[in-house]
Amino acid sequence: MKEVKLTGSCLCNKVQYSISGQAVRFYHCHCKRCRKVTGTGHASNLLVTPLVSLQWTQGKSETINFKLPDTERFYTCFCRHCGSQLPRTVPELDGILIPAGTLDQEPPIQPSARIYWGSRAKWSCESGDLPTYETMP
Repeated sequence: MKEVKLTGSCLCNKVQYSISGQAVRFYHCHCKRCRKVTGTGHASNLLVTPLVSLQWTQGKSETINFKLPDTERFYTCFCRHCGSQLPRTVPELDGILIPAGTLDQEPPIQPSARIYWGSRAKWSCESGDLPTYETMP
């Protein structure tokens, strides 16, 4: 794990955040839910702990959380103005899941795997040098 201090924002910059904590892992997730929520072949998410790492520095009231019905934990957080995905809490992991594209800096660690490879869209990117896992490693 690596100690981090990061900042990020949505596309319209109405919502801004800062993170101070431990960078735990960085995965490209190819599950159907992540593909649907991003509109791309995968989501690139950085997990930072602990849960209290996230501070909304501007516009928290401009965020919307959408919980997918009939799921135990899957939800997304996004800006009500521009629709950009934003960090969301994962209490089960005592962490924050950060859409890496919203960071103002380069992520402090590199992606270490492609997860849910078994449900990836066949037109999506190749694995490259990263290991792949059918579900979670």
